[in-house]
Amino acid sequence: MAKILGMGNALVDALVRIDNDHFLQQQNLPKGSMQLVDWETSHRVRQATAHFQPTHASGGSAANTIHGLAKLGIETAFLGKIGRDEIGGLFKNDMISAGVTPLLAESDSPSGLAMALISPDSERTFATFLGAAVELSANDLQSQLFQGYDIFHIEGYLVQNYELIEKAMKLAKEAGCKVSIDLASYNVVEAHLPFIQKMVDQYVDIVFANEEEAKAFTGKEPEEALMEISKNVDYAIVKVGRKGSLVRHAGVNYSAGVIQATSIDTTGAGDLYASGFLYGLTQGLPLNHCAAIGSITSGNVIEVIGAKMDEARWERIYKMTHDLAK
Repeated sequence: MAKILGMGNALVDALVRIDNDHFLQQQNLPKGSMQLVDWETSHRVRQATAHFQPTHASGGSAANTIHGLAKLGIETAFLGKIGRDEIGGLFKNDMISAGVTPLLAESDSPSGLAMALISPDSERTFATFLGAAVELSANDLQSQLFQGYDIFHIEGYLVQNYELIEKAMKLAKEAGCKVSIDLASYNVVEAHLPFIQKMVDQYVDIVFANEEEAKAFTGKEPEEALMEISKNVDYAIVKVGRKGSLVRHAGVNYSAGVIQATSIDTTGAGDLYASGFLYGLTQGLPLNHCAAIGSITSGNVIEVIGAKMDEARWERIYKMTHDLAK
């Protein structure tokens, strides 16, 4: 059975349904925005939302993907950094409960917390404190952490730390892993393009990108971007929203559409697509089936608030996945 290791920002998502948008104005948070905030601001917002009874779950792009893979039955582990506090404990325990082995360094800094404030019209506003998550460094990595895994999956949001990214990818390749990266955000790609291109060229085997990220990476539209990305990797995947996804491997193109879904919250859609695709890949399924499983997992997560799904929905995913594989 394949084993997959992930690395990314270890964040806890606090999902809060607010009763009106005046609260956002009081907290100086523009509606629909994603604001990076300091500890004082994060603490203030958390205190002010306590009466809304927020729900908490482990978060961060790669952590969401690894969590989804664990729910699909894959043996997984996650590398990240948390604080020695309640939030860090929440992150660790949520990963363990899903079956993920936590390989977490600890810091005296507060753990990362992403406050997702959900307006009555379902629009989300984020106040994100990265905290200990961004303190993960190359010094926290040792070669033995990567031994025994088949795929190493990393999120693009880490690319501000070049030394960390390059050491992790190098150790993963030395351990015999295929390296998978989700490009994360078009503005991240634009800000770090030469470095990301270098990493993809030297170390990466699997690239996940949406159409905006693919364009930022190649300057081209989805179909041509797919061709360009595939020149340097084994598996190129470009997600094209309601049109589904495009995959290219060994000179052959594959595709899959989306499933019928009522979108409530797109949080984690790309992360869970990667879960489904990588699951299919580890099972040796045809690549159009891998992409279709990605559509199943992403199509289900957009029907719930946040990036985590209950057991009833996972049972639905298992059935859809198994029916597809017949």
